[in-house]
Amino acid sequence: MKDAEVRQELGFLGAELGDTIREFAGEPTYEIVEQLRRAAWDRRIGVESADEQIKALIASLDDEQIRVVIRAFTILLDLFNLVEDRRRVRVLGERAKQAYPNPRAESIRAAVAELKARETSPAEVQSILDALHVDLVFTAHPTEAKRRSVRSKLRVIRQLLEEYDSDQLPEDRDRTEHLIRTEIAKLWQTDFIRPWRPSVMQEVARGLSIKPVLWNEVPKVNEELRRALQESFGDEVRLNGPSITFGSWIGGDRDGHPGVTAEVTEETFAWLRREAITFHLQACERLFDSLSISTRQVSIDQRLTTAIDEAIARWPHLEERLASLPPSEWFRRWLSIIHWKLEQTQLPSESATAGAAYGSAGQLAEDVAILTESIQSLSGGKYVTRELERWQTQIKSFGLHLARLDVRQSANIYKDVVNELLRTCDWHSDPESLSETDRIEVLSETLGRRLPTDEGDFSSMVCETLALFRTLHRVAAEYTTAAIGAHVISMTSAPSDVLTVLWLWELVKPEGSNDDGCIPVVPLLETIDDLTAGPSILAGMCAIPAYRDLLRRQGDQQMIMLGYSDSTKDGGYLSACWALHQAQQALVDTAGQHGIELTFFHGRGGSLGRGGGPAARGILSLPRGTFHGSLRLTEQGEVLADRYDDPAIAHRHLEQLIWSSLLAAGSTINADSQRWYAKMDEVAKVSLAKYRELLEQPGFVQFFRSVTPIAEIEQLPIGSRPSRRKSGGGLSDLRAIPWVFSWTQSRCLIPAWYGLGTALGTAVQDEQQLAELRTMYDRWPFFRALIDNAELALAKSDLEIANEYASLAADQESSQPFRSLIASQYRESCQVVLALTGQAELLDGTPWLKESIRVRNRFIDPLNLIQVELLRRGQAYAAEETPIELRHLTRLSINGIAAGMRTSG
Repeated sequence: MKDAEVRQELGFLGAELGDTIREFAGEPTYEIVEQLRRAAWDRRIGVESADEQIKALIASLDDEQIRVVIRAFTILLDLFNLVEDRRRVRVLGERAKQAYPNPRAESIRAAVAELKARETSPAEVQSILDALHVDLVFTAHPTEAKRRSVRSKLRVIRQLLEEYDSDQLPEDRDRTEHLIRTEIAKLWQTDFIRPWRPSVMQEVARGLSIKPVLWNEVPKVNEELRRALQESFGDEVRLNGPSITFGSWIGGDRDGHPGVTAEVTEETFAWLRREAITFHLQACERLFDSLSISTRQVSIDQRLTTAIDEAIARWPHLEERLASLPPSEWFRRWLSIIHWKLEQTQLPSESATAGAAYGSAGQLAEDVAILTESIQSLSGGKYVTRELERWQTQIKSFGLHLARLDVRQSANIYKDVVNELLRTCDWHSDPESLSETDRIEVLSETLGRRLPTDEGDFSSMVCETLALFRTLHRVAAEYTTAAIGAHVISMTSAPSDVLTVLWLWELVKPEGSNDDGCIPVVPLLETIDDLTAGPSILAGMCAIPAYRDLLRRQGDQQMIMLGYSDSTKDGGYLSACWALHQAQQALVDTAGQHGIELTFFHGRGGSLGRGGGPAARGILSLPRGTFHGSLRLTEQGEVLADRYDDPAIAHRHLEQLIWSSLLAAGSTINADSQRWYAKMDEVAKVSLAKYRELLEQPGFVQFFRSVTPIAEIEQLPIGSRPSRRKSGGGLSDLRAIPWVFSWTQSRCLIPAWYGLGTALGTAVQDEQQLAELRTMYDRWPFFRALIDNAELALAKSDLEIANEYASLAADQESSQPFRSLIASQYRESCQVVLALTGQAELLDGTPWLKESIRVRNRFIDPLNLIQVELLRRGQAYAAEETPIELRHLTRLSINGIAAGMRTSG
């Protein structure tokens, strides 16, 4: 889609929106919207006095006029995003056509062809494939400001535009145009803000509302990989396991979230299982309709007829179920049996027919394999085998659980729980006084003991924790451990934090259980200090005999989660990026010394200040030698809708993940980059010092709270989890998400660039050092990704708008040092990026993105200036006395700016 087509489509939708505003809000209000739109454009092109005019106009608006204006610009930005996404899909299609019969760039075919061109042997490729596993984990972090009701209407408009593009008859085109207008009208009449926080179970359903897209696209991605392997390597290489699977924190993440209880977690497991089985039932029904093959036309493999006969012999009432089917249609008979067994799997164990329910996804796969092998033996069976392969991929990727449910809890909570248990059970009188060495010894000695006392003696937190671990044991017994993901320990700071989980697991193990395993225990290293201490923590874990024995039983595999959010809030962008890079290499070295293999779980956020940016770029920039094809990534908040609402964009995202994983796993270790480590050590220290200088200035927290909408963001009902781990407290207690969200709203994205300018500013002034930095940028994927992501954050920042927020500070004189530091660092960071990229302006190398930001700024600016005006009006009231309508309008503005920036936290 060319730029002219984008403008034309946006013009069409804008006109439809304009007519809607006239109809529902009246011509005078529509004129205010238009006046603001024109004034924002004048302001951007530098028309004299335009800035004063737009601010004066906004200040004159009453609450109702502001409400209409915010809604108008928010919808306009949503429609712009929709048009831009359609352009992206169209461009991808055009590139594929132009490249054919060669693979298009960044495709799975391109990756496999590249491996072939590198003369990678079939055995090496098979090794890569056997390790290939991308696990995407959906989280309910409160960054998706858009309601599902709004998303669904935008999805319908997108579908209608596809029809509008087709060669429709005139009357059909008129009908489609009317339907688009109808959806825009419904959108106008829909509340943008949730009236209250969602429940955890509502978040479960909302966060996984994208599951139909994933269910359909994952088999396509796997099929592309199979075809590419066949094309380049013939039958020498096979894809055996699932390349993509899914996990979820929603309903399991209880870190600082009192609403996630053992009962909620158990309900979530049941919800995920029901959804998965429903999808499998639908797949079975589609195949039943499709496979009408008759023995009158073909001969059937004896294994299939034997399986059917054995099933009827075991469950005689099946004969009645099959009586309505033609006796010659054996495939349908077998599918009917599979369908019945899936129905039994849905029932409570006490209600299901004995032995009929599937105990695991593997059993379902075996039954489908009988069908597949029988069809493959037919003449022409290859024409229908693909339908069954598609279902087999879905079975491998989604199992009977849809997504593995992770559990997360703070190490400090578990420590308090264990301390209370040790005291109450008379296993140690003063556990709080134990050193780390002594603590490990006490936990090891008491590992496997049973509770000797009445649980009425325990605190509510201990009872809740015990209930959680009993729930996990029940799920493992009823659904198998395949339904359970990682047990993540946030704020891990010592090896005993990991042993604690094993201790609690053994404490409540059911009597008579012969299961000697445990759920995967995953330490989360979040702060700069924890990342630095990571190798010693890992070495300490491996030195605990009981835990090392558990790792042996788990195939000497250990997962470690890396926190991108808190490390950046703690140490700044450049310092955190380098700490994460160094930690991965040091952790892999330590793991090798202990004979274990690591999988890293990357806790990336959607925003650039929390490890965001293109996921494929992130994979390619991982430290060489630390990635062998298996990793986990979090997918958070607004990222879910942006990446998975549109099937074409979802497919491209999944495709690029596999493309980058194949190339990263298949690349040799690049020793050259190690010569730059000393330089990175040096600049990371400078960046950290500069960043901490800002945060540790007296009065910084008050400045931050007065010049961003953090107070309202903390109260937004867009997620079930509180914005703070504990009430009160300062910056350290604030979660990284509202920290980044607030700076993004004020168009000052310091979490993604602050400190970069000072760290590299001197170096780029020296020709020799600049030449070396440019070599780093050209040849080192890590450094290139670091600079490119910072460039995008700088391009999205706008210090003129940020200064409007800074004017909200009560004491302008005391706020001036902060403003000067931020402005100076912004300028220096821009200069560094331009020096390294050789560009005249930011994003000159990505003109479509530069133009996208330029256009959308015209629509975001009014929302920012309105938000500043609303915050200023709110200063006239004490926090608890702020009028409800004023607070609602401020929240509306937050929603609109998030839509425009295409990111929140």
